[in-house]
Amino acid sequence: MAKLTKNQKAIQDRYDVTKVYAIEEAADILKDITFTKFDASIDISVRLGVDPRKADQMVRGVVALPHGVGKEVRVLVLCTPDKEEEAKEAGADYVGLDEYIKKIEGGWTEVDVIITMPTVMAKVGRLGRILGPRGLMPNPKSGTVTLDVGQAVKEVKAGKIDFKVDKTGIIHTSVGKVSFSADKIVDNATEVIQTISKLKPASAKGTYFKSIYMSTTMSPSVQIDKNSVAGI
Repeated sequence: MAKLTKNQKAIQDRYDVTKVYAIEEAADILKDITFTKFDASIDISVRLGVDPRKADQMVRGVVALPHGVGKEVRVLVLCTPDKEEEAKEAGADYVGLDEYIKKIEGGWTEVDVIITMPTVMAKVGRLGRILGPRGLMPNPKSGTVTLDVGQAVKEVKAGKIDFKVDKTGIIHTSVGKVSFSADKIVDNATEVIQTISKLKPASAKGTYFKSIYMSTTMSPSVQIDKNSVAGI
């Protein structure tokens, strides 16, 4: 049997992997058991009692995290020339249309969010096979296909994220960084969970929240007691 490392022993001493914790306790524990030299992300995984194969049980939404995601979000705006200045003033990192479509077709995807307009979706649509698998394809439901590109850029830069349930019925998303205070982690995670709660499909039967876990980039996960989350 392999010997435990110093950090693994420290983790074992600081929390019980078989226990379910209040969300406030979970935030404190994650800060305490993370030993990475970089500012690790805090991620949340929510298993739902839905069948994603059924269109009426697909859970997808957007949420504005009260304290942002803790990292600089690189935004590309694909728009007509008359909207370029609006996008730049709002803080977009890259702005254009045809030249960026060519770059993406050539394999360039070094952005976190792509925002575009309904009037150019005919051009952008052909990028689906490249952007879709990377989660970068603009979508009206996530607010990334809009005529108000300036407002969309500001919201994304401020901490707006989109999420959707995967084929196994789980939603994965980031809720901040280990460097955040425990209170900020709790605020962000609670906002995500409350938003998911409001999106419960009418056709979903039985228990909606099957389980909720939080973890950092390289830490074990901590299970959260859903009853400790306000507003669900």
